[in-house]
Amino acid sequence: MKKYLILAGLLLAFIPNLNQEDEEIIIPDEAIRFRVVAKSNSPEDQNTKNIVKTALEEELVKLLQDSESISDTRNILKANKNNFDNIIKKTLLENRITTTYKVSYGLNYFPYKTYKGVTYEEGYYESLVVTLGAGNGDNWWCVLFPPLCLMEGEITDSSDIEYKSFVKEMIDKYL
Repeated sequence: MKKYLILAGLLLAFIPNLNQEDEEIIIPDEAIRFRVVAKSNSPEDQNTKNIVKTALEEELVKLLQDSESISDTRNILKANKNNFDNIIKKTLLENRITTTYKVSYGLNYFPYKTYKGVTYEEGYYESLVVTLGAGNGDNWWCVLFPPLCLMEGEITDSSDIEYKSFVKEMIDKYL
């Protein structure tokens, strides 16, 4: 028990702001993102973005639930690109939405963004990107690997994601 208390004390001494409300989350270099870009910022186009995002998320949850590595995730995404295209086509048809779209898997551009106090640098990132129409609207995005948006089979809106510190959780659990 003494060893655990000493270890916990050392961790607390070297990890500042464990109780910080908005923890900075660094997306690893080895990550795959998922992004849906709306045609425009009109309410209709933003609604279309959310409908398409939800349909794809449901499929991605099923496909990636057993993925254990970035390599597994890459292979699954590459093998299912036509499947994603069919899901979008079917979803738009079922909802009587007429718009063009493009599905891209590979290195795609992400603009600079600050979200909940975290800065995400602009650049080209490995990702699955769906662009609706001209793609001039706000977008929704998350990280497929490591899974920061499809955790434990739950479909989560990015505004509802709660980031936690593994180290803090372990200290709380054992102290």
